[in-house]
Order: sequence, then C-alpha cells, then structure tokens
Amino acid sequence: MTVRIGVVTFPGSLDDRDAQRAVRIAGAEPVALWHGAHDLDGVDAVILPGGFSYGDYLRSGAIAALSPIMTEVKDATAKGMPILGICNGFQMLVEAHLLPGGLIRNDHQHFVRRDQKLTVTNADTAWTRDFSAGQEIIIPLKNAEGGYVASEETLDRIEGEGLVAFRYTGVNPNGSLRDIAGLTNPAGNVVGLMPHPEHATEPGFGPDTAAAMRSGVDGLPFFTSAIAAVARAAA
Repeated sequence: MTVRIGVVTFPGSLDDRDAQRAVRIAGAEPVALWHGAHDLDGVDAVILPGGFSYGDYLRSGAIAALSPIMTEVKDATAKGMPILGICNGFQMLVEAHLLPGGLIRNDHQHFVRRDQKLTVTNADTAWTRDFSAGQEIIIPLKNAEGGYVASEETLDRIEGEGLVAFRYTGVNPNGSLRDIAGLTNPAGNVVGLMPHPEHATEPGFGPDTAAAMRSGVDGLPFFTSAIAAVARAAA
C-alpha cells in the first residue's frame, strides 16, 4: 500500500516543504493540506510543520490551533491517526489541548539554532518505534519559544504515565522543565517535539557526525515509524 502523509500549511509556515520532502525520502506520499480546509483528503497521518504561523501573534501556535483543519485533526486524533507536531506544530498541539502543558519564550530570551542531542524516552509511539528506548540521537533545533512548562502536578503525571517522548541531553537549550523536548499522548498516536527531524533525513543535509560532515539522518526513523504504524493498522 502507498501511505499518504498530509503536511498542513498555515500562514507563516516555514518547514512544510521540508516535511514533505522527508515524507518522500522515507517512502511515503506527501500530501499538501491547507489550514483553511475542512478535509484531510483521505491521508493516513498528519504533520503540523515548523514555522511562525500567523507571525506568532498572541502566543505561538494559538491562532493556528483554531484553524478549520484543526477540527479535522482533533477528530482524526480520536480515531487513532498518527499526528506529528514539529516546533510550531508542537506549539499548536499544546494550544489545541491535544498534548499537556505549554511552550514559552526561551529562558535566555534569544533564538537558538543548534544540532541538539536528544534521548529517546518513549519508543512505543507511532512516530518513535524505529528507535530504541534510551537511544541518543542528534536533531537540528531552532526556536525562540521552545521552553516547555507545566504545573508540578502535570509534570509528575506525564512522567508517571510515560508521556515524555524525548529529553534534551547534554545541554538544555531553552529552559524546558525537566529537560522535556517532546511528548506523546496516552494512546501514542500524537507526538510533538521542538527539534526538527525533517532536517535530518538525507545525507549531505543533516547534522555533522563522526563519519562525515552533514551526514546525520537521525530524523528518518520518525517518518519510517509512522509508515510502519499505518501499515500495521491496515493489515
């Protein structure tokens, strides 16, 4: 079967084309979706990409979370469809209450851009099953409002339920509480993270590694995981 993964474009999206390319490299068919649509066009999974939707006015992701297509995304989430929110997309997921907590301005008050080491803490989601729990990966990061926050009660709950999908390792680049870089919902079909896996899927364009410059492809398993999850559900 051909797995079709939709990538939603919002006003101000920056990395939608990069996400489409990552989907294609992983072996699926990317489908461009528009924020104002009321139809997911029969896709098997959805990606909310990075960028600066609506200029990051009000709060990052807050206006985009009210877009017409987010009603369809919420309905699809309830039905178990794999949903990935990357950076601004992660912000949309928390603003839409599909993931807990919130994201605020980096504690150092500056935009950060770095190749970031992460530890995979939950390898049992639709977007992480091609990783191993405890695996360290390097994924590009770029944000100004990437500090993850939540109440102590919420933090204890998501820790206890195993909903932390990724943690920052070595350096916490934005002041995120408990080094949280990404989350999953209890069902494991929704994942959000601040780093950008779509920028680490093709040799020559990813982070530097010990093998060669720009050779890192640690982002590719996000997309192959989702493809496999859709195939399993269809079997």
